[in-house]
Amino acid sequence: MLQGTTSVILALVLGVVGVGFVLWQMRNVLAEDQGNETMRGIAAAIQEGASAFLNREYLYLSGFVVVVAAIMAVWIGWQTAVCFIAGAIASGAAGYLGMFTAVRANVRTAAAAQRSLNDGLRVAFSSGSIMGMAVVSFSIIGMTVLYLIFQNDPSVISYVTGFGFGASSIALFARVGGGIYTKAADVGADLVGKVEQGIPEDDPRNPAVIADNVGDNVGDVAGMGADLFESYSGSIIACAALGLALGALVGDGKAAAFIGLPFLIAASGILASLIGTFLVKTEENATQEQLLATLRRSIWGASGIVVVLAAIMVLLAGLSFNYFFAIVTGLIAGLGIAYFTEYFTSYTNKPTQSIAHSAQTGPATTIIQGLAVGMNSTMAPVLIVAAAILLSLWFGFRAEPSLADTQRIAAGLYAIALAGVGMLSTLGITLATDAYGPVADNAGGIAEMSHLPPEVRQRTDALDSLGNTTAATGKGFAIGSAVLTALALVAAYVTAAHFNYEDLNLLDPTMVPGLLIGAMLPYFFSAMTMTAVGQAAQGIVQEVRRQFREIPGLMEGTGRPDYKTCVAISTQSALQQMVAPGAMAVLAPLLVGFVLGAEALAGMLIGATASGFVLAVMMANAGGAWDNAKKWIETGELGGKGSDAHKAAVVGDTVGDPFKDTSGPSLNILIKLMSIVSLVFASAFGSGWFSF
Repeated sequence: MLQGTTSVILALVLGVVGVGFVLWQMRNVLAEDQGNETMRGIAAAIQEGASAFLNREYLYLSGFVVVVAAIMAVWIGWQTAVCFIAGAIASGAAGYLGMFTAVRANVRTAAAAQRSLNDGLRVAFSSGSIMGMAVVSFSIIGMTVLYLIFQNDPSVISYVTGFGFGASSIALFARVGGGIYTKAADVGADLVGKVEQGIPEDDPRNPAVIADNVGDNVGDVAGMGADLFESYSGSIIACAALGLALGALVGDGKAAAFIGLPFLIAASGILASLIGTFLVKTEENATQEQLLATLRRSIWGASGIVVVLAAIMVLLAGLSFNYFFAIVTGLIAGLGIAYFTEYFTSYTNKPTQSIAHSAQTGPATTIIQGLAVGMNSTMAPVLIVAAAILLSLWFGFRAEPSLADTQRIAAGLYAIALAGVGMLSTLGITLATDAYGPVADNAGGIAEMSHLPPEVRQRTDALDSLGNTTAATGKGFAIGSAVLTALALVAAYVTAAHFNYEDLNLLDPTMVPGLLIGAMLPYFFSAMTMTAVGQAAQGIVQEVRRQFREIPGLMEGTGRPDYKTCVAISTQSALQQMVAPGAMAVLAPLLVGFVLGAEALAGMLIGATASGFVLAVMMANAGGAWDNAKKWIETGELGGKGSDAHKAAVVGDTVGDPFKDTSGPSLNILIKLMSIVSLVFASAFGSGWFSF
């Protein structure tokens, strides 16, 4: 039987293998042709802007990390503070590496698309696979090394929880800051360029076009990478924490096996994802459905490998095979969420096409229909996650029949946490299908600005549209797993706060206010991030209008736009306005915990998880559907580019941009960050100022 240390060492080894794959793939991508001098010059401007923003953002965040680590060292312990710093560094490193590769792969994808659609897909996807494998490998290596360092300390899981807190903190600020940047630039460029001036997307005359391309990388690559790094780490940490508690109840020396199993499943996923990356290839003139099938094949192939490896790992761990069924439940739930997300956001399907048809009567009906599609899309993921929770709970109860009924809930919650690990086990490949999208988007911009032949832009547009769907799918994975992980973290928090599950009463005088506050917070948080995007976009719109008005010959193509000013406006706005939403996520659980007490905080976490889940799905899917409705019209449907329907669809897309790339994906970090802050500080909360 594999014990905890052996399991962790095996996971560490596979994490190192993942890093080796990342380095090999980076060498392959960087060896690709960069195109002509014009293409290289545009790519250099994007690289410069992305690096400048990320360097300033990380400088800001380093101060936050130092202050919080000092507080944790004094209040909780130096070990947790060290793990917090390690989590922050690993999360930031994964995001930075992904962005570093993406801003170099974009021009290489454009050059490859001159040869064939398959070559363009191969280069862009290779860049995405670097991001995906870096996230899972850095996460596994970070957690396993810390576990091995502190393995003889009874509080080892508590320390490693600090790693998750560090990852969550960086993820939220990176996702919010990057999301504000990218959507402010995108909205500003679209509203003035496409709607007011009637010029194509990514036209070099548009002063915001470089900022828009920079934003694709800092928001949709670096921010998204940090986001899913946190999701992946949090799911493993929550499962290990519950495994420790379950091991204490079961006895027989099984605690090490319960702790080690999530690491083994995650390690299996690394191997499976690595194999899955080699299944991505397509043919020239492939349809959108064929391109989707290509990526779907790689994800399903990796999932099948995980199923086989998970069965072996559960047997090697010497645990009940019911836990294997819980893992498979999570994996199937993730695939189910991906399927329905794809259905509601792909322009080959009726929901997105219905938005395009509504654009024929103007922006108002476009927005109404998009909101309706987003709301309608919440039903399937909610039912899937609910079914996954119930099934996992049932498998957990069956796994430990020797425990008393009141104790078997611990096994059920552990099984739910395992389902979350199973759902994210193939993150290396699912994140690759997400991270490749911004690279394809940038490649299209470079092709447009470099005046490459029309067929090149057609190929990059096909890849970009596919990227919108796979990005929505990736967000669906992250949001669905956030619910399972947050539930596991809440359970771990309840254990750490030293009260029993049966003591939680929904009619408790402090529980109901906690639930209501929790249900409100995702809306308040989304309002803050949406407002931030709107304010930053206003600055971009005014600057772009000024340049079109004041720079002689700009519209005619003889004048040169001032790209750097738009980049500077987006950078400054994003860095200033990411602070308040990020601070709220950290302070809200602390305020509720100290003022209303530990039980009210549990209610707040449950309320935030429920409302945040539904709101995040609605926003992510509505945004993806609006974007692809615009792209469907741009293929020549309903009048094509420049038509009234296209202009209305562009307005819908600008509304959906902060939905899908700022507020929506940030919510899954919000609910987990609040849960992990609560877990880290659980021992400090008492009955609150209003105890009854």
